[in-house]
Amino acid sequence: MAGEQGVRRERDMRDAQDTHDARGQERLAERFEEHRGQLGAVAYRMLGSLAEAEDAVQEAWLRLDRSGGDGIDNLGAWLTTVTGRICLDLLRSRTARREEPMTEGFDTFVPDPVLRSLPRADPEAEALHTDSVGIALLVVLETLEPAERLAFVLHDMFAVPFDDIAPVVERTPAATRQLASRARRRVRDATPAAEPDLARQRRVVEAFLAASRAGDFEALVSVLHPDVVLRADAGALARGVAASKVVQGARTVATGAFHFRHLAPLARVVLVNGAVGTVAVSEGRPVSVTCVTVADGLITGLYILSDPERLARLDLSALEA
Repeated sequence: MAGEQGVRRERDMRDAQDTHDARGQERLAERFEEHRGQLGAVAYRMLGSLAEAEDAVQEAWLRLDRSGGDGIDNLGAWLTTVTGRICLDLLRSRTARREEPMTEGFDTFVPDPVLRSLPRADPEAEALHTDSVGIALLVVLETLEPAERLAFVLHDMFAVPFDDIAPVVERTPAATRQLASRARRRVRDATPAAEPDLARQRRVVEAFLAASRAGDFEALVSVLHPDVVLRADAGALARGVAASKVVQGARTVATGAFHFRHLAPLARVVLVNGAVGTVAVSEGRPVSVTCVTVADGLITGLYILSDPERLARLDLSALEA
């Protein structure tokens, strides 16, 4: 009898421990979810890819789950630096792959866009949405070395102290500060000026669309800055041929837009990463997304994503309204 009671006590203790562990893991998961939004924002700015950002956040959760949260005083800071480290490894792997011939033409890369309906009431508030980091800025971030990008994103965008970033990039805090400073200068010098007013942006974009739909070449030229740059990313299979390219100059860009004017009737004006742009939809599926940079009433930059594989993964639910 005593033996049976002992077995029951051991079983009850195991069950109690299992329940305690399950509750602890559930609480840990709840605490992680409180930080998921910021972690996704960090990873997206680091990687420019929504799918890779989601994978990085999931990996951060797996590392937290394995640790059990033991000894972590500031969970948000811990998760942010862990996510940064995961993204740094991904960026370094990506940089190594670019040396291979199959990735030639990566300079045409256009980051994954975040689409939202154009606001009807409060455009200023909408422009401040947390996912509205501009496509043009993300393109500039792609030119940074991985460690520079990490230092800039974590410190300048998320106020992570250099003392916390230094171990991730395996440098001293002073050297990490220099990384961020160098990145900051490059970002400042390379990021194009942009019109902040959404209404003015929209007028210019709609004028461009109207000229495209009408097949009016000179009207297209008139809305483009003389040094406008177009970056078109049609995907890995198309890189190295005409579909993926970077071109400059109003008449050159207008010629390309004129050749693709058949897509203009499919386009609707939306917000692309907080700026006015367009998405062309056919049979319920996006065929291209264009982010537009406007300054002084003219289009200075066009960033076009037409990669079918990446477009198929876009979330269009925010455009339903």
